[in-house]
Amino acid sequence: MSTQTDTVAQAVGVREVATPVMPASRVFYWSVRREFWENRSIYLAPLAVAAVFLIGFLIILVHLPGKMRSLAGVNPADFRAAIVVPYDSAAGLMMVTTIFVSVYYCLETLHSERRDRSILFWKSLPVSDVVTVLAKVIIPLVILPVITSAIAAALHLIMLVLSSVVLLAAGVSPAPLWAQLPWLHMSSLLFYHILTAHALWPAPIYGWLLFVSAWARRAPFLWASLPVAAIGGVEAIAFGTSHFLTFVGRRLIGDVTTTAFIPPQNFPTNPMTHITPGPFLISSGLWVGLLITAAFVFAAIRLRRYREPV
Repeated sequence: MSTQTDTVAQAVGVREVATPVMPASRVFYWSVRREFWENRSIYLAPLAVAAVFLIGFLIILVHLPGKMRSLAGVNPADFRAAIVVPYDSAAGLMMVTTIFVSVYYCLETLHSERRDRSILFWKSLPVSDVVTVLAKVIIPLVILPVITSAIAAALHLIMLVLSSVVLLAAGVSPAPLWAQLPWLHMSSLLFYHILTAHALWPAPIYGWLLFVSAWARRAPFLWASLPVAAIGGVEAIAFGTSHFLTFVGRRLIGDVTTTAFIPPQNFPTNPMTHITPGPFLISSGLWVGLLITAAFVFAAIRLRRYREPV
């Protein structure tokens, strides 16, 4: 019967239509787009934090003309130290936001799709578990640092423009403000710092959280925290030390000297700061951490393949 059907189809000139295959890069692109659709906190949280900070900055902006007049004639270092605080605070707030959003995202992303059973729909699509999990990994390691850095750069620029308007209205030149706060330089330094210290360096933490998110049936935050607390408790009881908890904490907050700021005590937005990424890229801590991250990601892929909805 099948042979006869094929013969008839060929006789009337009917051709089989091949199912189009979407390129892997396009599948990955749409998988990343999916993360934005399902996790709006990736960009809404940094935007909300920036908006609240900007409101506070507008309140203190009325004192800027008087401060600028009082700083006339002082040396550049003291002048910058007096006017930089709001800009450093904005940058620091974006760093903290990056950490909190990354932790929340990694804990929720694989668990929530099992909790709301949307995993059944996504698994029906021709998208592999590897592509799905890798699209989730790239959010805290690349996408979120880019977003928060861009929002921080825009926030700094708006602050500088508003300050200039207020100063001009008060008859004060804004030129010293722009000279001591070079916007492009500050933005590039901040992006480098967030990418290295708050994305690549804590990558093993994010990998662990993704693994727990794929494994836990409920309360992923509790299951992610308990092993860390247990190991820290055993160490404290047995040796009277807290090296493990200190190590995990410093890894999470990006406390790493090999991000290579010169001088190292400078804040990332300091115009006197220079970047030497070589020591960071060749540091054993970075590559060992990335290998551990890869192991956790591989385990998360395997778990997603066989885990059922909760």
